[in-house]
Amino acid sequence: MTEWITIPIDMRILRGALELERTAHGVLPHRLPAAARRQFPDESLARTEAQPSGVRLSFRTRATAVELDVLPTKRAYQGGPPQPDGLYDLVVDGRPAGQGSVPGGNLTTIDMATQAAVTRPGEPGTLRFSGLAAEVKDVRIWLPQVEVTELIALRTDAPVEPVPDEGRRVWLHHGSSISHGSTAAGPTATWPALAAARGGVELINLGFGGNALLDPFTARAIRDTPADLISLKIGINIANTDSMRLRTFAPAVHGFLDTVREGHPGTPLLVVSPILCPIQEDTPGPVVPDLQAPKLLFRAIGDPAEAARGRLTLNVIRETLARITAQRATDDPNLHYLDGRALYGEADYAELPLPDELHPAPAGHQRIGERFAELVFEDEHGPFGALRTESSP
Repeated sequence: MTEWITIPIDMRILRGALELERTAHGVLPHRLPAAARRQFPDESLARTEAQPSGVRLSFRTRATAVELDVLPTKRAYQGGPPQPDGLYDLVVDGRPAGQGSVPGGNLTTIDMATQAAVTRPGEPGTLRFSGLAAEVKDVRIWLPQVEVTELIALRTDAPVEPVPDEGRRVWLHHGSSISHGSTAAGPTATWPALAAARGGVELINLGFGGNALLDPFTARAIRDTPADLISLKIGINIANTDSMRLRTFAPAVHGFLDTVREGHPGTPLLVVSPILCPIQEDTPGPVVPDLQAPKLLFRAIGDPAEAARGRLTLNVIRETLARITAQRATDDPNLHYLDGRALYGEADYAELPLPDELHPAPAGHQRIGERFAELVFEDEHGPFGALRTESSP
């Protein structure tokens, strides 16, 4: 009979979250702090930031078995097919070692047209991994990237201790649903998680599906979070929500960067423009589901002619971001720019098309993660490369 030890779940063994909220059941990881959450304009962002993309339990132990009690909140779309259960990825000493899911839990049904949601309460469940080697090892349990997960109890059959930092750099990344990993195969298969593994860094993923909108509270959260490397993927949500015009977009980018720099004046900072998305390259938003299509497809419904009057397309956004970063880099040598089409461009679209015309398939996440690692981490002169960061002030 297994003799279980109950392990306190706190920030000593939780990576990738900015804050833990006490709940009636346990604790809920948040990727934005309470001060930011008080300023949310709607429930969409509240749901999104509580989905623990990049959040993982991390500890060192001789345990051969681990149990985790959780209360998941699954999502479904009104009129759409059921969504699969979220996946938990087990990684031992840096290598994949298992995968599981927890059935049941709460169910939130979302109206895609209005984003209104109704939640039906459910019961907690238990995730179990067993048969682990009885030797000292570093264990990480990555939480489902698109499934809100209340953590109730962690049990092991041997004591645990936090994994020491051992000099690993912390990379904080902010972006949209693609960075969030809404269509990735699992929590370690989002492109930021793949790039972080290759880059040998600790990831904080502030990718928020539909909500990379240059919000000031997000900039303040980044400003106040310790990080050695920061990247900001800007533009796609602003285009597909049609939320800004060129007149407001450019100052908003400057303001976001100014705020980040208040807390990170010399940190390597990379601005990344959108990957290729043909429906929005030269057509402004908003982007809406194509209700006549036999499967989920998105289309942009703006008038291309209005780009001349300040409505934003992806090409306009890229030109603006390149200009802003070049201008600022004269006084900020640790500010860099990467055209997102270097991560996923026309040739990639031909080989690995966007299934819904907006989000990459799992193979697309793999491609983007590999490219980011090659261009940003592994090129010694790249924005986060060894020679670049060692010479940074």
